[in-house]
Amino acid sequence: MSDAGRLLDGLTVLDLTRVLAGPYCTRLLADHGARVIKVERPGEGDEMRRGYLQLEAGRTDQSTYFVRINAGKLSVAIDLAHPEAHPLVLDLARRADVVVENFVPGVVERLRCDHRTLAAVKPDLVYCSISGFGQTGPLRTWPAFAHVINAVSGIMDLERDPDPAPRIGYLQTADVLAGTHAFGAIVAALFRRERTGRGAYLDVSMMEALVAADDVNYGAILNGGAELRGPRLGMIVHRIGDAWMAMQTVGAPQLWPRLVKLMGRPELGDDPRFATPVARREHWPEIRTIVVAWLEKFTSVDEALATLNAARLPCAPVLSPSAVAAHPHLAARGFFPAVPHPARGEVRITASPYHLDGAPIPPAGGAPYRAGEHTRTVLTEVLGYSDARVRALLDAEVIDVAGGPDMAPRPPMLGTGPIV
Repeated sequence: MSDAGRLLDGLTVLDLTRVLAGPYCTRLLADHGARVIKVERPGEGDEMRRGYLQLEAGRTDQSTYFVRINAGKLSVAIDLAHPEAHPLVLDLARRADVVVENFVPGVVERLRCDHRTLAAVKPDLVYCSISGFGQTGPLRTWPAFAHVINAVSGIMDLERDPDPAPRIGYLQTADVLAGTHAFGAIVAALFRRERTGRGAYLDVSMMEALVAADDVNYGAILNGGAELRGPRLGMIVHRIGDAWMAMQTVGAPQLWPRLVKLMGRPELGDDPRFATPVARREHWPEIRTIVVAWLEKFTSVDEALATLNAARLPCAPVLSPSAVAAHPHLAARGFFPAVPHPARGEVRITASPYHLDGAPIPPAGGAPYRAGEHTRTVLTEVLGYSDARVRALLDAEVIDVAGGPDMAPRPPMLGTGPIV
């Protein structure tokens, strides 16, 4: 995709985020062409630089986690707690269209980069706060990671059956959902700004994003229904030979009649125990026994999948992540693009999970190789600071200027007149 084809060309984002929820949101913005200026702590940088897997021998700041989530961004190293950092942050806000932060509520006020402070110098600013529990309510100041949100959201409890104790979930679902909701809310706010000139303050909650992802329980509970715990009724995971497959018998009214026909059991369609979705839910153990017995006739998972797919019944093999990474379907979709990396030449990462105008959306560039790699570029070309002023900030330890090649994209700098 050419730069001219990116939907958010000309947009500048001040990124005060780290770890996952916020950086995932700003990665989506960067993929669409926004110039994302990521503020990192001098020397240390984003915590996830030190995650798994390190790409460069002898270093601890080049994790695949960081590179994947921060592709296409510019890194500026600023000590936000330094007294002399405040004027610099205000100058960045004046040049920004969007600010995204995911500190624990109260931190940005102490750092003086909260919405009220920055909107005072940029009234049409779209400011998005992502946090575990939102900016209001009794839990607002609790630190939050995906595991914690999974517990307090009720999802961990729903997934515990048949285990006697709650289980630890694997996916960082709350982070990614919150980041995605933030991305959508930001774009909606920018549309309103285009029509009215009005900025916005967005408050995105990881907990609420995860609760909203439940498709059955909360809608029922809020209206007098009972909880429906896992494992989910209507779902089957079954082993055939040395492989596993998954299939689903619920979710659309046509699935049960199709399955009855495929199994050659027309009498099941007239059985009052299985006549309605509610009845099938109540008698699910009996249905599962019947279906599993039918699956046993297949000699391999591939044979079963071919039969089920031909009848338009949802099914799939249970794949390992290594098998998914090598799968021809995702290769055809261009979902694992490569981005440049100084030590490795290139690194493969995940793409944005949708296509635009019939084509995948490639990353805008590599991730910042070092924390503060683009400090000088941003301060001089975006803010119009003189070299002397940059040197004074560096000497005062307000900023850091990392060495190394400039691997992240450098789109044309817009509105680069000096700030006085």
